[in-house]
Amino acid sequence: MAGTDQVRAFIVEKFLFGDGKNFTDEDSLLGKGIIDSTGILSLIAFIEQECDIKIEDHEIIPANLDSVKKITAFLHHKQNSLTNKQEILETYAAFGG
Repeated sequence: MAGTDQVRAFIVEKFLFGDGKNFTDEDSLLGKGIIDSTGILSLIAFIEQECDIKIEDHEIIPANLDSVKKITAFLHHKQNSLTNKQEILETYAAFGG
């Protein structure tokens, strides 16, 4: 799964052209004009590929994707949620479901 360093490196390389010295993990990507709507699509494609997850339309909100810190928290939450669902399915299958 992509972590803080990978997400940060992608944003710095793709949108800040390698100059991330004044960029913090709390900076608003939209508010500071780092990423626009097209950039969000590129960011989502990167996350889906690196993490092997699908980001649903209802999850594409600033609370999940507006900073490196928010992206990392969203990814951890989503990964934990997927793990819990998998455990439930495995338990169900073990009992003949």
